[in-house]
Amino acid sequence: MLYHVTLHLARNKDFPEGSPIYGYELTAPLDDGGRLDQEEWARKRSLCRVRRFWGGEGERQGILIHRPGGSGGATWMIDYNQGRLGDEEAGYRLNQHRFVKGEYVTIEDEDEKPYTFEIVSVRRAEPSPAEGRRL
Repeated sequence: MLYHVTLHLARNKDFPEGSPIYGYELTAPLDDGGRLDQEEWARKRSLCRVRRFWGGEGERQGILIHRPGGSGGATWMIDYNQGRLGDEEAGYRLNQHRFVKGEYVTIEDEDEKPYTFEIVSVRRAEPSPAEGRRL
């Protein structure tokens, strides 16, 4: 099932309290345990979108992609320009993380600098099968 996930920059030396003006909004497929679901992604990849908001730099729009290789046999990445290699941002072991409010994930920017983010919101992006039958 697809979910809307909001990440805010976690506390670090530059932002001791973290910052809600730096972060991501993802539409991502999650399984019942809150982990990224590769099979669901394969069926709904066109709906798996990402919005990066970064203070005064403005927004970037991209897509969530899954590639073979990397830690654990697969790498989840954010691709901002599908026609150009090298602008992707990799998630650190995103396949092992649970996307649950209060948890943390690490994403590397295109310069491979890691940033840690707190998951501040997770909500369904589509009705459950039972809700869909009632509509």
